[in-house]
Amino acid sequence: MKVAVDAMGGDFGPRVTVEGALKASREYKIETLLVGLEDLIKKEYERLDHSKAKVTIINATEAIGMGEGIVSFRRKKKSSIRIGAELVKKGEAEAFVSTGNTGAVVYLSKKILGALKGVEKPALSLLVPNLKGLTLLIDVGANVNCRPHHLEQFGVMGHVFMESVLGLKNPRVGLMSIGEEDSKGNELTKEAFERLKASSLNFIGNIEGKDIYSGKADVIVSDGFTGNVALKVSEGAIETFFYMARTELMKNFFSKIGLFLMKRHLKKIFKKIDYSEYGGAQLLGINGVCIIGHGRSTPNAVKNAVGLAKDFVQNKVQEKIQKGIANIPHTIGKAEV
Repeated sequence: MKVAVDAMGGDFGPRVTVEGALKASREYKIETLLVGLEDLIKKEYERLDHSKAKVTIINATEAIGMGEGIVSFRRKKKSSIRIGAELVKKGEAEAFVSTGNTGAVVYLSKKILGALKGVEKPALSLLVPNLKGLTLLIDVGANVNCRPHHLEQFGVMGHVFMESVLGLKNPRVGLMSIGEEDSKGNELTKEAFERLKASSLNFIGNIEGKDIYSGKADVIVSDGFTGNVALKVSEGAIETFFYMARTELMKNFFSKIGLFLMKRHLKKIFKKIDYSEYGGAQLLGINGVCIIGHGRSTPNAVKNAVGLAKDFVQNKVQEKIQKGIANIPHTIGKAEV
């Protein structure tokens, strides 16, 4: 199996991505295609232990920065993100992994790979920890403007992901809203509620923001605007909590002793909420496999993102999504790129 990795992605570029790709190649016994500025990639490659790793360097003369917009996405024809997606399109790679500009990865993947038949809006999904295991949030930023049948499709895609990748049978699907009651929400969520309720999914009703991490639902559906805000609020809350806890625990000698005694248990908690453990966000509904990692990804996060891509390919997730979408009796319209 070959997985293309955007070597220029993330806040640290090749310094992190090359090491992550090498680790992934060794651990998962696959070939990684490092896409980016050849000289920079080679420099990192030679610096690191590359024994037993199968890596090919694909030169891309341009890179899209984290702060660049749609004009750059279109203008830079030799960017690492565009070439990475094209490798999947040509069949030269089975999947593409990037920790780069999310907007660029979503835009170019949709444009180059296209959507699966019947999927109108490919969606970004992300695994987050809960009190009992993991919950999939979908959409977390790919689609700001949605219609009710789009949310229904998101529910189907999330259902397929949890069954195929995590082996969770008949996952519980909830709809993000401002209250648990059926009547709560705006016109979008109210109509989406009825569609999900009438579907064959294991729909459990509305989910409030406070239940994202409770384990009440295995899949939580929302439009991309709401999902992204919920995700960013969660990230900020967690960072603030850890900063406050660290400040308090370092105040005096006795609190430092307490910190030392709790250190092993705190590490376990941190590992559960560490984004690098879960690989990245999955772009579901495109005609290919694309994983988008956090801009601050570590080599371990890049490695896990490649591992997630490998699982996607092996479990034929996109093919199963295609079948699931085809079984929706009232899918409207046709796929858009």
